[in-house]
Amino acid sequence: MLEHLTLDTFKQKVFNFEVNKDWKFEGDVPCIIDFYADWCGPCKMVAPVLEELQKEYGSSLNIYKVDTEDQRELAAMFGIQSIPSLLFVPKDGKPQMAMGALPKDTFVQAFKEVLGVTKPN
Repeated sequence: MLEHLTLDTFKQKVFNFEVNKDWKFEGDVPCIIDFYADWCGPCKMVAPVLEELQKEYGSSLNIYKVDTEDQRELAAMFGIQSIPSLLFVPKDGKPQMAMGALPKDTFVQAFKEVLGVTKPN
């Protein structure tokens, strides 16, 4: 099961914006954050793909979800205009945002190129 982030857990696991002005990733492994809403059709298409990827990649990366209806402040902080929006967060370096329902192979490619994570054998 993918972990749903609130404002507080986001600050603990991803970025504590109250303490740091510049980006400083708080996690131990790269992550992806899925900004979604329950009523969003494309979001529902991406959800099982992300569940599958989390199983395949295990502890080499974390996949988080942020409900934009429930966590409006977080969504606003990232300027989320359309959903799904996916934030790819490498261990080092700046995060990158992607919009829309991506196919599985695009996630796998982004995990490798943006996050530096390949599927464990």
